[in-house]
Amino acid sequence: MANQKKDIFVPDGKNSIHDGIEHEPGGGKALLDPTDTVFLLLDHQSGLFQNVKDISVAELRANTTALAKLATLHNIPVITTASVPDGPNGPLMPEIQQSAPHAVYVPRKGEVNAWDNALFVKTVRETGKKTLVIAGVWTSVCVMFPALDAKAAGFKVYTVMDASGDPSEMASRTTLARFTQAGVVPTSANAVICEVHRTWNRPDAAELAELYTMVSPNYRAVMESYQKAQDVLKQKQ
Repeated sequence: MANQKKDIFVPDGKNSIHDGIEHEPGGGKALLDPTDTVFLLLDHQSGLFQNVKDISVAELRANTTALAKLATLHNIPVITTASVPDGPNGPLMPEIQQSAPHAVYVPRKGEVNAWDNALFVKTVRETGKKTLVIAGVWTSVCVMFPALDAKAAGFKVYTVMDASGDPSEMASRTTLARFTQAGVVPTSANAVICEVHRTWNRPDAAELAELYTMVSPNYRAVMESYQKAQDVLKQKQ
């Protein structure tokens, strides 16, 4: 059997040369395109956090903050909103605005579904982006309602399950099933970072590594052990 040639993934998108044969760049076409993406961070509010039972609130907040930081690193638009923040649902977590100062806040007039608010939809459309990455509290309401409506309106929609939270595991599981039935793509904060990241051969690699320690705290140990091994090697030389 003749040897098969394999495509080489080239991060900068240029054609590659392998065994004298030119190849088109390989993977990535099915992944998130950061240039066509907007993050919608919905109703991450202190009162609603107290009812989240399917994920720890600390983990939820860390994952959401990592998304906000990622958006800042890659100039991805961020839109936030809150459900009656002056009532028992409480204020938005401050880490989002701190980590993504460019985030645009859209006030609502009591609508449970952010997509029922004309200003919110107008703000999303004005970004010109066709891919929405949505996270929020509760997943079964504040994320699901606008996600389904946006999908019906022709957007490509991802929902970040671990930057969202629900009152029970059952609520989360049924929501996940409804997403998949409707063609909404469930994902995780770690996957979003990886899809935007794509290659370590970039000037902001160290900052991206810090984001991984937020969504996977044990990755800090990986970095520390590697750094220690490098230090030992230098000492022996």
